[in-house]
Amino acid sequence: MDIKPLITADEIDRKLAEIGRQISEDYAGKELLLVAVLRGAFMVMADLARHIDLACEFDFMAVSSYGASTQTSGVVRILKDLDEEIEGRHVLIVEDIIDSGLTLNYLLKSLKVRKPASLEIATLLLKDGIQRVPIDVKYVAFPIGPEFVVGYGLDYAGKYRNLPYVGVMGDES
Repeated sequence: MDIKPLITADEIDRKLAEIGRQISEDYAGKELLLVAVLRGAFMVMADLARHIDLACEFDFMAVSSYGASTQTSGVVRILKDLDEEIEGRHVLIVEDIIDSGLTLNYLLKSLKVRKPASLEIATLLLKDGIQRVPIDVKYVAFPIGPEFVVGYGLDYAGKYRNLPYVGVMGDES
């Protein structure tokens, strides 16, 4: 496995602590529902939540837009919907990575019609310059380039999610 570290575990922890403090300030006095987009965001949400000094609830969604391909088809399917009602609630979607933005754009439209009090996004990684739709992301831990990354919830063919850092896959991987 030839994976070159891009962002260390310590860098991730420091940045999530900083974002957690900001979220705690921004949502002070409010109850917050964190929604992880499975599967990759579960690690981000778990570690981010430890840095949020508020009463939080968790929920999960699973969506698919890739099928067996490495590029989005533009057709989004909700594989697992929320268990919680979100009307009138403060919702923070937690993502591992945002690239084209097509899937997240669909997800935002789907959730906005449910009338949350607020709907924002936090992501570990934001690929610079490749968004195909404009998305306002309130909390971004790390902007990155177009490289294919794995680790810290991100996978290649279901593997490498367990790495404690984010790395770039080499040609031999």
